[in-house]
Amino acid sequence: MVQCEMCGAETSSPTTVEIEGAELDVCDDCADFGTEVEQQSTGSASTKYSTDSSSGGSDGSSSADGASGSSNTRRHDMFDDMEEVVQDYDERIRNAREAAGLSQDELAKELNEKASLIRKLERAASLPSDSVQGKLERKLDITLTEGGVDDTEWEGGASTGEYTLGDVVQRKDS
Repeated sequence: MVQCEMCGAETSSPTTVEIEGAELDVCDDCADFGTEVEQQSTGSASTKYSTDSSSGGSDGSSSADGASGSSNTRRHDMFDDMEEVVQDYDERIRNAREAAGLSQDELAKELNEKASLIRKLERAASLPSDSVQGKLERKLDITLTEGGVDDTEWEGGASTGEYTLGDVVQRKDS
């Protein structure tokens, strides 16, 4: 028996799937979270963790070329269709509540939620659940989501085309 690399459940027949760019051996329940990866038989006894550079010969280089060619077009998975909560959801909730002339307590009562939840949402200390998000959007006539993220490959600023830490990090002191 093998353990699922996502949930830890014991499984006798793991499925290899790609989830957010990582290949994982998962149970049947977790396989829905990614796209199934076709297994290529190489004829050698190496595993996916093998570091033996002598095995495979020219077959290894051709399969590596095939794998890198397919990475240019990312497969569609369930996360592509999900809408994400906007970054400024806390400000949107607070501004809409104040524009409606409601206190946090009044809004909580109208939504049948706790006032502490409204306070946490307005401090960005908590993300709204789907049901609370729907109630807020209907009551305050606001939108708290944006469409799925476009995961097209980002081009790094380095002359080699590879990413550096400087391409990604934004300094707080500047």
